[in-house]
Amino acid sequence: QVQLVESGGGLAQAGGSLRLSCAASGIVFSIKTMGWWREAPGKQRELVATITRGGSTNYGDSVKGRFTISGDNAKNTVDLQMNSLKPEDTAVYYCKLQPNAVYLGDYWGQGTQVTVSS
Repeated sequence: QVQLVESGGGLAQAGGSLRLSCAASGIVFSIKTMGWWREAPGKQRELVATITRGGSTNYGDSVKGRFTISGDNAKNTVDLQMNSLKPEDTAVYYCKLQPNAVYLGDYWGQGTQVTVSS
């Protein structure tokens, strides 16, 4: 059974930093991407960043230049370093795993709260 466990959320001041980690277990298939999405109250879930097994990255416009995603293929983990945090970064952050096999669907973590105070 696939399980994604997130850690590292919490409270930070504007201009500060936080680091999120996600560890996937129960993986018996090939992975296309892992990444982070976020959902703020009253807003749709949006892309934060993704990384392919080959190391290619993709960032949402609002976090470019401030957030950095990294992954460890051997451990099936993905981290998100968040710098220069803003109050508008406040959201629940979800880890997502996308298999190469489309029929499997995507897997999501339970979410971790990030709150940035001004």
